[in-house]
Amino acid sequence: MYPILFQFGNLYIYAYGFFIVVGFTLAAILAVLKIRKSNIKISLEHAADLFFYTILSGFVGARLLFLLINFDHFRQHPIQMFKIWEGGLVFYGGLIPAAIVAFGYMRWRRLPVWKLSDLISPLIALGLSFGRIGCFLAGCCYGKETLLPWGVVFKNPDSLARLNVPLHPTQIYDAVNGVALFLVLSWMERKKTFDGQIFWLFILLYSITRFLVEMFRGDPRGFLFENVLSTSQGVGILLAILSLFMLFFMKKTYRRLNSGYSGNPQIPSSHSEETI
Repeated sequence: MYPILFQFGNLYIYAYGFFIVVGFTLAAILAVLKIRKSNIKISLEHAADLFFYTILSGFVGARLLFLLINFDHFRQHPIQMFKIWEGGLVFYGGLIPAAIVAFGYMRWRRLPVWKLSDLISPLIALGLSFGRIGCFLAGCCYGKETLLPWGVVFKNPDSLARLNVPLHPTQIYDAVNGVALFLVLSWMERKKTFDGQIFWLFILLYSITRFLVEMFRGDPRGFLFENVLSTSQGVGILLAILSLFMLFFMKKTYRRLNSGYSGNPQIPSSHSEETI
């Protein structure tokens, strides 16, 4: 499609990097606005640090997993490891370290871990959809050949996709999935019964839908169990099992803590004294 959006002399603005930045920026702005409207107490400094460390760890983890999956290629072409503008981020590789760093930071600063996680989860899905638009324009994460009427033919020689054959627009599938998850999770926020429910619901739903999209991917994926499952499908299965366990466990804990009480109280969470 259009791997390079703009060119100003020798300066190139790549579609992939541009939409990744747009997705991160939009998610951060909306998160600040949501926090302001909520009863969550967090200082501006702590919020900025949380976003910075989370995004940095997510970016590094997503790149490292991509390099690991394609180790043989990058071993022969080491300089390409640094060409991030050409694509090459694995969402799960970013999600796991970003979640660990974010949870660790929130516990360190005595912030309400699960309240913030619930608040941010729909925005992660929305930001992901923008990143997938960048994938589509760059041609990475492309699909298998298809005869379906919505198959996409990439012709730009700078594209990372296979050229001149109709392919499943898997990037668009993922982008639409991100928007759908954003809408579903935003709706569920008003109906949740315990803190942490939205975060683990996001992990569960994304694991399932990503597993399905992976079935149509045609790019080198890295496979497990003699090419039975892609790396992302394998990770997705583990995360789906974990999320189901956590949803069951946290709901049971909520009911036990609130047995004998009226109303719909939330699981107590610690707060900082400053507000954003």
